[in-house]
Amino acid sequence: MKKKQLETLLYSVAGVGAMFLLIIAVNFIASAFKTRVDLTQEKAYTLSDGTKAILKGLEGPVEIRFYYSQGERELEPSLKIYAQRVEDLLNEYKQLAKGNIELKKFKPKPDSDAEDAAQLDGIEGQMTRTGDPVYLGLAVSYLDQKTAIPFLSPMREQSLEYDVSRAISKVVSPDKPVVGIMTALPMFGMPMNPMMMRMGQQPQEPWVVVSELQRDFTVKQIQMDVDKFDDDVKVLVVAHPKNISDKAQYAIDQFVLRGGKLVAFLDPVAIIDRSDPQQNPMMPNMGGGSSLDKLLKAWGLTFDTTKVIADRTFTTRYVQNGRPQEAIAVLSMNPAGINKDDVVTSQIDNLLIPFAGVFAGTPAEGLKKSVLLYSSPQSQMVEGFMAQMGSDAITKDFKPSGTTNAIAIRLAGKFKTAFPEGKPADAKAEDDKDEKKDEKKDEKKTNDSLKESKGENVVVLVGDADMLHDQFSVQIQNVFGQKIIIPRNGNLNLAQNVVEQMTGDSNLIGVRSRATLNRPFTVVQEMKANAEAAYQNKIKELNESLREAQTKLNELQAARKEKGQQRFILSPEQQAELEKFRKKETEVKRELRTVEKRLARDREDLENTLKWANIAGMPLLVAAFGIVLAVVKNKRAAAK
Repeated sequence: MKKKQLETLLYSVAGVGAMFLLIIAVNFIASAFKTRVDLTQEKAYTLSDGTKAILKGLEGPVEIRFYYSQGERELEPSLKIYAQRVEDLLNEYKQLAKGNIELKKFKPKPDSDAEDAAQLDGIEGQMTRTGDPVYLGLAVSYLDQKTAIPFLSPMREQSLEYDVSRAISKVVSPDKPVVGIMTALPMFGMPMNPMMMRMGQQPQEPWVVVSELQRDFTVKQIQMDVDKFDDDVKVLVVAHPKNISDKAQYAIDQFVLRGGKLVAFLDPVAIIDRSDPQQNPMMPNMGGGSSLDKLLKAWGLTFDTTKVIADRTFTTRYVQNGRPQEAIAVLSMNPAGINKDDVVTSQIDNLLIPFAGVFAGTPAEGLKKSVLLYSSPQSQMVEGFMAQMGSDAITKDFKPSGTTNAIAIRLAGKFKTAFPEGKPADAKAEDDKDEKKDEKKDEKKTNDSLKESKGENVVVLVGDADMLHDQFSVQIQNVFGQKIIIPRNGNLNLAQNVVEQMTGDSNLIGVRSRATLNRPFTVVQEMKANAEAAYQNKIKELNESLREAQTKLNELQAARKEKGQQRFILSPEQQAELEKFRKKETEVKRELRTVEKRLARDREDLENTLKWANIAGMPLLVAAFGIVLAVVKNKRAAAK
């Protein structure tokens, strides 16, 4: 008996030892392959197809020098973990490049050769509170081209793949296409006059969207009164062309007909536009919207510069003074309003678009329209002025249209001129002979104006320009003295994606868009919108009844005052009528409060139900699986 127990014990120990050795061997073999398993739905931790295309197109070895250290000590635990993730990603690049990526790792110490190399590569140590410089950056070089990412902030981890792929693409293809930006907004920043600087104000820096485009393209600022574009401009970005002249529209018209690509951000209510110094900044923007009316008409489209789109499904919710608020005309768009079949928008899943306009009409012959962004059926066009007054001003009479509206579109095909008569004449009177001669010259030039594009071209139109501003697109933080730009949403990516596609290289589009991927609760938002719509009709009816009762009361009270106020005695019928409307007013107010409380309770119940389903759902699922597994095992054991 004892011998049998000893044999069983020895076999058990040997089995455990063999299993331990097997696990070590499997881990050792797996670590040599550097393979990761990505179980996320959007494959957020797998190199994108864009990165793979860039690596596949490498024609020679690209060297990546990765620097990471903290003085004489090891990196802080959080930075050390992040540095390991960066190294894992770079190893994956190396593996996929098949010999065209050479990875070198350095740990700069004070007064060392590695520190000198880091400084030569543009990687500067970031000082910490302890006084130890932190190095966490990389340099990429190919032939005689070199670029650096001075500091890899953990806060930009979602953008890590894009930053690395962009650096590789930059050194491999150093020639930058020329992009022109024509705008009535201070997108390129504004220098501060000496008087304002003495008062402590700083000059306004360029918008982040301009700075980001300058990293990939040669960006030219184009004035609003231009009459011709330089031949080297490949893509033209027009943002809020307020009060644009016919002459400038003619220049854009001819640019498109010559084959130039156009991206226009129009806006019915540009809240960033404060060009009128006399305007009260606390008042709604009364400066008017922007459009390309002559061009849109020729293309078969309309754009109402007095109305904006309000949408219950995409309502932006925020907290102000401790109270939840809603902005129904500020759209927090999710995949329900984004075209996921287009390469420009396929991986963008959240946008913030304030007071946007919509495009209507049927494209002219020869043009095809593709909708990139659209509202939900729970939307309605509202007056731009009223929308700026707050959601309460438009929700009381809100009636969903039941149809979708195009907020951003792409036109493709052969474009025809919006100026068949040629270049429009200047508005100024031309009296002297010299001006008449110039006019004759212009008439001759008119004959040379293009009437139709030779080949197919593309124009992208977006119904909002405010979305490009830093306030609505990025979050800027200071880390170790470095300005770190963190995307709030996909606004910045959308602008970059469109320009990237227009220039002919779309490899970075898919990589960039992954930086803002999230998983919005689209079903929940739709449920909330439907619930609010059901209650809103009842609330509207009660408000109308309340207004009617108050109107009748006011009429009776006014008649009483006209007859001598207290000396006038109402007839029994009038007194009964007065009591009737007072009672009705009280009942309506009580019912209105009840309905509003019920709506708030339904919202809270929905949120609590989802929260507990998320908390308890997985444990219950695991428990159920365990019970089923135990029952199956017991049945098998009983069968034996």
